[in-house]
Amino acid sequence: MAAVELEWIPETLYNTAISAVVDNYSRSRRDIRSLPENIQFDVYYKLYQQGRLCQLGGEFCELEVFAKVLRASDKRHLLHHCFQALMDHGVKVASVLANSFSRRCSYIAESDAHVKEKAIQFGFVLGGFLSDAGWYGDAEKVFLSCLQLCTLHDEVLHWYRAVECCVRLLHVRNGNCKYHLGEETFKLAQSYMDKLAKHGHQANKAALYGELCALLFAKSHYDEAYRWCIEAMREITVGLPVKVVVDVLRQASKACVVKREFRKAEQLIKHAVFLAREHFGHKHPKYSDTLLDYGFYLLNVDNICQSVAIYQTALDIRQSVFGGKNIHVATAHEDLAYSSYVHQYSSGKFDNALFHAERAIDIITHILPEDHLLLASSKRVKALILEEIAIDCHNKETEERLLQEAHDLHLSSLQLAKKAFGEFNVQTAKHYGNLGRLYQSMRKFKEAEEMHVKAIQIKEQLLGQEDYEVALSVGHLASLYNYDMNQYDDAEKLYLRSIAIGKKLFGEGYSGLEYDYRGLIKLYNSVGNYEKVFEYHNILSNWNRLRDRQFAVADALEDVSSSPQATEEVVQAFLLSQNHMAGRPCLG
Repeated sequence: MAAVELEWIPETLYNTAISAVVDNYSRSRRDIRSLPENIQFDVYYKLYQQGRLCQLGGEFCELEVFAKVLRASDKRHLLHHCFQALMDHGVKVASVLANSFSRRCSYIAESDAHVKEKAIQFGFVLGGFLSDAGWYGDAEKVFLSCLQLCTLHDEVLHWYRAVECCVRLLHVRNGNCKYHLGEETFKLAQSYMDKLAKHGHQANKAALYGELCALLFAKSHYDEAYRWCIEAMREITVGLPVKVVVDVLRQASKACVVKREFRKAEQLIKHAVFLAREHFGHKHPKYSDTLLDYGFYLLNVDNICQSVAIYQTALDIRQSVFGGKNIHVATAHEDLAYSSYVHQYSSGKFDNALFHAERAIDIITHILPEDHLLLASSKRVKALILEEIAIDCHNKETEERLLQEAHDLHLSSLQLAKKAFGEFNVQTAKHYGNLGRLYQSMRKFKEAEEMHVKAIQIKEQLLGQEDYEVALSVGHLASLYNYDMNQYDDAEKLYLRSIAIGKKLFGEGYSGLEYDYRGLIKLYNSVGNYEKVFEYHNILSNWNRLRDRQFAVADALEDVSSSPQATEEVVQAFLLSQNHMAGRPCLG
């Protein structure tokens, strides 16, 4: 069933009445609170429309008022508008509500079980809203208070509540890059699951395993993430909330992408996009979540142009819901920045990519501490863009300034990654590889070689000899040897290895092959092997023709406008394709 359109267009007479109430707000403030929640919300939304944010903030900072507003569930889209406007205005409504709820939980610790149960249920709603709005730290505080209430009664109902609370807590800790705490949260959830099982009860584990998959994916533990996504898919049953199903499909798709199981990834993410649009509507944040993951899939299968379009649509949705200075908007800007950078790499037109990278950094630094891990990837993307702009710059002074800025950004990103993940991690290896490219541009060739070799060694040990990430670093080292160090024999071997991996994973029309082919043409020219020059000119011409045809398909969104399979069929098809596993995977 399609979602109700979240637009506020009341009848003229009703609108006039709401305006009259708002005009007399000071006198009718107490009476407003006795109105039904939908009408009460419309009064507050009119305050927002009139820019009366101080008065609106005074209302929303009261827990009882906000609790009632949250019950107007069909106006959640508009509530996000109001809430974000208050946060942008400097009204710290998220932390005020979280602190108020925490204090309330402390007051009722000795109350009857039903009082605590009611508080827990409200905490799930409040924390869920704050999580959806991107205020993860405040949502975490709410869920921790709920969890504390759950631990006060050692009985089945509260074990179920504790599991649900842990799932929500794991989600916000993932979103806030608190991965160590996330692992502890998962283990706590498992302990409650074990308690339930010992007493003959079972809780569905799909959401919990999906969140664990997200945690492991973020830490670049791709094999474990893949195994746990299989476990999550096994838990999908009829009657499970659509949001849970969509999120599990999304995580499973991403896990398949990094394992280069592209056909499975495509089926999963397309069904997730279809479900989200059908159930939540095309303006809903959950739909934008699926689009970001669809864009990730498209980018990784080398359909770069379509990925840019999908990322732009996701950003438009998030901006329409949350406004400007919101973490969800920042992540969409970053994804669009990187895909635009890749798309325009050969043209050198990076203005759009740079704009989105800078917007992402501006938003994150406005909201979060300057050493937050989320800044690492945004700074990395901006540094990559600045480096390319510098290379094409004809002013030596400007070039040096841009390269130095890129260097500072890369070093900052590397330190954040090492602090969070350690040395032996794919993310850290990526930053070493980025520094290698930058040092090449800065003509620091020995430093560049050192960084590329380090990146290759880490990636090979973690991902294997024939992974896409390995091919990227191998190609970059080949370029260094070819263009700047005259080590042609080493460069040739590396180019051929990079080409072989690229063709194996993506086929003859893979975009990255262009740079390897051009590198080999230059190499063979340098050593006087003109027969090979002619051969690779022909290969490059054939590549260009193949590339022109490869993604001539129209619109990626049109491709998911309908789903030929039911969810149960999609899940079963995925599970049947997996090898039977001897046992469950272990965390860490």
